[in-house]
Amino acid sequence: MDGGGERESTKHEVEAEYHCHDFDWEDLRADVEANPSFSYHLCPFPTTTATDAPPAPPSEAWKSFHRRHASGKFFKERRYLLKEFPELINSKECAKVLEVGCGNGSTVVSILRCSPSITVYACDCSEDTLQKANEIVFNTQGVDAKDRFHPFLLDVSKEAFPDWLFCNWCQSFGAKAVDLSLDSGHHNIRNEQPIVLKENQCCIHGIDVITMIFTLSAIPYDIMLATLRRCVSVLKPGGLVLFRDYGIYDMTMLRFLPHQRVGFREYIRADGTFSYYFSLDTVRELFDAAGLLELELEYCCVRSVNRKNGKNMRRVWVHGKFQKPTS
Repeated sequence: MDGGGERESTKHEVEAEYHCHDFDWEDLRADVEANPSFSYHLCPFPTTTATDAPPAPPSEAWKSFHRRHASGKFFKERRYLLKEFPELINSKECAKVLEVGCGNGSTVVSILRCSPSITVYACDCSEDTLQKANEIVFNTQGVDAKDRFHPFLLDVSKEAFPDWLFCNWCQSFGAKAVDLSLDSGHHNIRNEQPIVLKENQCCIHGIDVITMIFTLSAIPYDIMLATLRRCVSVLKPGGLVLFRDYGIYDMTMLRFLPHQRVGFREYIRADGTFSYYFSLDTVRELFDAAGLLELELEYCCVRSVNRKNGKNMRRVWVHGKFQKPTS
């Protein structure tokens, strides 16, 4: 959901993407809070009334966005992910990764490239963008995606994940589920056999790693927790959630005008797409309420320069790693 034009990157430019502590977030916070022109970003948002017209569903706006940008110009491989999340490189043999909100495949390509033993299951609310992701992934030089990339249509903001990812039986019995299900005839209850499953397989027995890269901020705050809980439901005990999203006081947040506020730290763009800006406390509270343990959580602060106008830009993202308890 956050991308740039596709181009050939030099080694220097690729390394520059790995910077994450170019400035101190507290210094940025002091600058913003001392600037009267930004005061409307800090004010509590007025409570809506029953007569207020609700905004259009965010998934519809994102579907329109992807239809407008179906050419793939917004594709830019996220090479920095492997530096920020070495767990992807060091994942166990035959690891199963779920990319939530895969967009055009910019995250998927990096994951598939890093290890030949990883299989990626990727969902998005837009059929158009899934088709584009499939095209990009399978046409990317140096990436073997055969039998390793499985995109599927799903609006994670309102739909449950399919049970072929992690069926109720396997969630209940854990590691013993395969033997128990064979003895009980459990596999016979499935009427349709998804292409990702082998014969007599009830499900893929859960996900090892979930990646949420600029996904959660694209849905309204009041349904974020329910969305997270749906994700956690298909994660194996001990599995990881790798999170990266917009942080409070990011340059793009400060560009929004007062009439674009639709909630506290929540904005709507001209095209109808949402954008929420996280504090560390908000992320901590959401993931804790979803039943996950915090492993890492920090602001990534990157300084860059606009090539067109020479202006200095301070970007802020939230970087987090969380784990599902083993018991």
